[in-house]
Amino acid sequence: MSEAPRESAPEDLVAAKLDTLPTKPGCYMFQDKAGAVLYVGKAKSLRSRVRSYFQEGGSDSRYFIPLLRRIVRDLETVVTATEKEAAVLENELIKKHKPRFNVKLRDDKDFLCLRLDMKADWPRLETKRRPQPDGARYFGPFHSATSARRTLHLVNKHFQLRTCTDTEMAARRRPCLQYQIKRCPAPCVKEVDREWYGEQARSVALFLEGRHDELTGELTERMRQAARSMEFELAAIYRDQLKAVEAVREGQRIVSVKDVDQDVVGLYREGSLVEVELIKVRRGRVADTISFSLRGVELPDEEVLAGFLTEYYGDAEGQVDVIPDEILVPLFPDGAEGTAEWLSEKRTRKVVILVPQRGPRADLLAMARENAQHAFKEKQRQSDDIEARLEDLRERLRLPSLPRRIECCDISHLGGGDTVGSIVALLDGQNDRKHYRSFRVKTKTEGDDYAAMYEVLARRFRRGRTAQAVKDAKEAAKEAEASKETAPAPEVESVEEITVSSDEPISSSEVPVPASFEDPPAEGGEAKPEAPVAAAKPEPDKTAPDKPTKSDEVDWDLPDLFVVDGGRGQLNVALSAARDLGLHDLPIVGLAKERENVSGEKQVDRVYLPGQKNGILLRPGSSSLFFLARARDEAHRFANFIREKMGKARRLRSEIEDIPGLGDATRKALLRELGSMTALKAATDEQILAVKGVSKRHLTALRKVIPGPAKAPETVPEKAPEEGGS
Repeated sequence: MSEAPRESAPEDLVAAKLDTLPTKPGCYMFQDKAGAVLYVGKAKSLRSRVRSYFQEGGSDSRYFIPLLRRIVRDLETVVTATEKEAAVLENELIKKHKPRFNVKLRDDKDFLCLRLDMKADWPRLETKRRPQPDGARYFGPFHSATSARRTLHLVNKHFQLRTCTDTEMAARRRPCLQYQIKRCPAPCVKEVDREWYGEQARSVALFLEGRHDELTGELTERMRQAARSMEFELAAIYRDQLKAVEAVREGQRIVSVKDVDQDVVGLYREGSLVEVELIKVRRGRVADTISFSLRGVELPDEEVLAGFLTEYYGDAEGQVDVIPDEILVPLFPDGAEGTAEWLSEKRTRKVVILVPQRGPRADLLAMARENAQHAFKEKQRQSDDIEARLEDLRERLRLPSLPRRIECCDISHLGGGDTVGSIVALLDGQNDRKHYRSFRVKTKTEGDDYAAMYEVLARRFRRGRTAQAVKDAKEAAKEAEASKETAPAPEVESVEEITVSSDEPISSSEVPVPASFEDPPAEGGEAKPEAPVAAAKPEPDKTAPDKPTKSDEVDWDLPDLFVVDGGRGQLNVALSAARDLGLHDLPIVGLAKERENVSGEKQVDRVYLPGQKNGILLRPGSSSLFFLARARDEAHRFANFIREKMGKARRLRSEIEDIPGLGDATRKALLRELGSMTALKAATDEQILAVKGVSKRHLTALRKVIPGPAKAPETVPEKAPEEGGS
């Protein structure tokens, strides 16, 4: 008897499992029709918790329920002995499966922490992404890299710890600049009192832990002792450290007189948009505030809080000042008792989760919610501002749609060599780095920016056109399938079938370049290309074109607005590249930089539109210029970065890397044994074959490029004269 397919009756399958759920604590996993884990949760009673998702009734208005009933096709449960074990298991399952609907607070890099190894010979403070159980002390995590590095800079400025790595310290022969500006005692080369250096390291630890009262007392006593000993330079160091500590303390608001560490979690929600505000209170003072934005959250509030606690404190092993004594929350999260027990075990001290109703704790919770609401409104207002700016840009440039995706192109070369083109992308005004592209110019442009730009844009537009053809074909196939047409879906139009206006296909291996342009003007100037379209007609190409791939559809979609760095000349080149590929509707503009005219008057940035002689003046600070200038500056930076990287790789490249038939291991073995390319060229066949890993096949490939050393001519021995000869 064949088993019914899994998708045929998902409700029956889930309902059957609901009836057999145990009443013990554990974890549950909701899965979709493909078996992918959608959500991981924990429960004190699996039966009551999981069944609550599927109970019929109008009183259950949680955001997650309608979506869950629509997409869940199966569920799995794991029974644990205690709630604490369920909390630990939930953290592991979330890390393993990365469920779609669980709370995600961080990217794949994790938050930055500060690491201080007190057991090292000369401790130093450094940033780390992933704390390790190595015996060092970790401070953090910091909610932004800027915050972490600002703290590191403050410590390095006022507390004299070394900043160099162990390798740099071992190789150093003279003090570095940090010693010259009185920020490091130079233990690498100088005789430094270890006891005094240890005091500095301990002061740093107290400072980062927020134990400012204790640190202030110690620094005051050290300053007085140094003054009594007439060590005034040392006393001045302690005085500056005291000022730094006092400056930090002035920025902290006193909220409680209790000597207890607290984390206060505020929650504000509008539909599926959630803002979580975390206020860290240390020794009765606000030490830091962190805001987390969660989008598309369909979970109820108690599960959002549970996911937040699991995610935020899950990697706090060995980190100082991360898990506090008390966690104040607006409502109890799922499995609150087990979570508190789990955090207590991680901290090795008791941790309690409280929902305060009155008193100072309730005031703290109200302040956290106000901060969450304020952060939500500010971010929403910022999003509205972006919409308004984009709308203003659309009106000024007369664009057919809102320019959410903007791309910009720039060319960079060094004296006509190492010519590269860069294309950067903005999405809603922010850098969209996954769509950054760089092109190595293949044709010999000899410093001709117009020719280089035409090649780069032709290659980029060709891929965009192919991606659009793939997408159109798939949409047509979906429409045909939906309407149950018997006719086959249209085939994907290949690059060979899409021709330019001259009915001649553009090759993927060689891009046509305009034959004649005027020399490019000075920066910010204007140029009038001499009939670029007529000069850009390519010769027929017989090579195989690029085939449409999945990357063409995903990564090469055409933008809402394309910007070229330059005036009318660069704009005409971009228009030629687009129109030769049949892209007549792609919005393209040119952005000319600020410059002075012949009268010495300063002309602001100008935008050139197709078919318009005079550019549109954009005043500095205008909302329209904001996005265009950001795209142009980023394209310029990225182009220079790629050119420098390519030039460095070319300068450091060895001649042996250009020999086909030799792998990396073989090349390294030859250079390691023979010493250099000069020695390799002078080596005989026997010497080359003597190198371990080199075979006759490698020798044959090598001799095709590097001939063997010339053999000395054989000398014929001179015959002795015959007796009696003259």
